[in-house]
Amino acid sequence: MIRQALTDAARRLAAVTDTARLDAELLMAHALGVTRNDLLLRHLDDSVPDSFEALLQRRLNHEPVAYITGTRAFWTIDLRVGPGVLIPRPDSETLIEAAIAHFGGRAPATILDLGTGPGTLLLAALDQWPEARGLGVDASEPALAYARANADRLGMAARAAFRIGDWTQRIEGRFDLILANPPYIGTAEPLPAEVRDHEPAAALFAGPDGLDDYRRIVPALPQLLAEGGAAVLEIGWTQADAVAALGRDCGLSPAIHRDLGGRPRVVLLT
Repeated sequence: MIRQALTDAARRLAAVTDTARLDAELLMAHALGVTRNDLLLRHLDDSVPDSFEALLQRRLNHEPVAYITGTRAFWTIDLRVGPGVLIPRPDSETLIEAAIAHFGGRAPATILDLGTGPGTLLLAALDQWPEARGLGVDASEPALAYARANADRLGMAARAAFRIGDWTQRIEGRFDLILANPPYIGTAEPLPAEVRDHEPAAALFAGPDGLDDYRRIVPALPQLLAEGGAAVLEIGWTQADAVAALGRDCGLSPAIHRDLGGRPRVVLLT
């Protein structure tokens, strides 16, 4: 039955992941075509579906759960994801939290998401502020295909535009909120196999010190920010001082926000 299968699967997965039980439950729910909550509440005594072992083998080969199931929860939305796009991380929700803290009772009317991937930050922000409109830019056509499909599925297609682009190049107008989760991993830094072997390198690596893309993005921000607006950038936890200094050099005021683990995760520039 499923109850025992989950225990056995978690034991096998312990060698490849720190979230073995959660991964097993997500894979089993996917095999059944139900939510994880529904699995735990209603199906633990059911028979194991035939497709579960193949899904488990993919995870044992370090394929990310999100690629196997084709979906990832982020903030208040569920996103379709797959090979060729960066998988949304819980730490990135710190950007939305920082934006909410900045705007308080106000709401941004215009949002720009640089390196939007599958639409992660833009669509989460549009769900947070239902009157806002936004633009997502990415250099990857496969990522933009996911972003457009996610916007359509979430009922946001009329408020979210997406286009191919090279960071801030050829972007016109000013935005109340600029979001960006650029690549920030140094080219020589080690990564887990599930990230290194499966997720797109172009969305991960940014030169020897991981700062190459910040050096391109930050100088353009003063011309793109509306009065009273904010740019909210995700960073690697060791990069706060360097990215804050880039902001100050461009006449912007930085503030650091920490993730749930207490690590510097966001530089907010105004």
